[in-house]
Amino acid sequence: MSNQPKSVPLTCSGHTRPVVHLEFSDLQEDGTYTMLSSCKDGNPMLRDWLGDWVGTFLGHKGAVWSAKLSGGEASKAVTGSADFSAKVWDTFTGQCLHTFPHNHIVRSVAIDAQGSRIFTGGHEKKLRLFDLNQPDAAPVELTGSSSKGTAHDGTIKSVVWQRGDNENTVISAGEDKAVRWWDIRSGQVSHEMTFEDPIVSMERSQGVLGELITIASGKKITWLDAQSRSIRKEFTLAQPVSSASVHPILADRFIVGSTGDGWVRIHDFESGEEKELLKGHHGPAHVVSYSPDGELAASGSEDGTIRLWQTYPGKKYGLWM
Repeated sequence: MSNQPKSVPLTCSGHTRPVVHLEFSDLQEDGTYTMLSSCKDGNPMLRDWLGDWVGTFLGHKGAVWSAKLSGGEASKAVTGSADFSAKVWDTFTGQCLHTFPHNHIVRSVAIDAQGSRIFTGGHEKKLRLFDLNQPDAAPVELTGSSSKGTAHDGTIKSVVWQRGDNENTVISAGEDKAVRWWDIRSGQVSHEMTFEDPIVSMERSQGVLGELITIASGKKITWLDAQSRSIRKEFTLAQPVSSASVHPILADRFIVGSTGDGWVRIHDFESGEEKELLKGHHGPAHVVSYSPDGELAASGSEDGTIRLWQTYPGKKYGLWM
């Protein structure tokens, strides 16, 4: 374990139910960024790089399971909810730009960097593509060669948009333990991987290691190179993993959340050895993510709070000044 000073977290309150997903924007030219949180209270919240509240997107009537930001200045956001809908928002005004009704719970959403297209997936087991330039047009459904007319044989738990190939690839993960790469142009599966346990979370990140896909399943964390689809790193931990994130700048450590307890852990990215145990939450940590500058990591919990953990305790940064 590290002998360095331990991080004293900052607490971001405001949510009234469990926080289930976090999304950071791209790093802006002035060194700032925003963070978007999804919560079972149905009110996704936008915060600035200090963790201060910017605004709440009001309109959903059920738990919000997933929320993603477009690229650049993150001018748009998309949210997926248990109210059988996905919504697209203007992040500057808070206005809902469009609502896309579904026939069941929307568990995951994705938006391209330009903010012009979205994907949705959830309990219907269908992967849908919506064109925001033609929001009233029928969506395109990606089913590949499936005779069932679905993208997966179980609930789609996560959808991410791969940015490195002119954004012609979207990746989906389901309760059927499968991760599938879809060619948007043909609507076909271009690659597939199967895991031993159901996939709990899947996140895209961009950093010194390039574009990575981080997958949590059972007690295992797998990092995939988004372009080659090869395994860059894989660890099996002592406790079930809910979410994981590698440091984007140094790639020397990764942070892990677990539903098995309320603790957040920092591990060495080379060896997998646990370096630090971060205590503060009063319930399972559902999601963790590093900020795009690597200066902090955020965790969202069953206790309804978001906690910000400083990567280098003692350094003057943000509200730790």
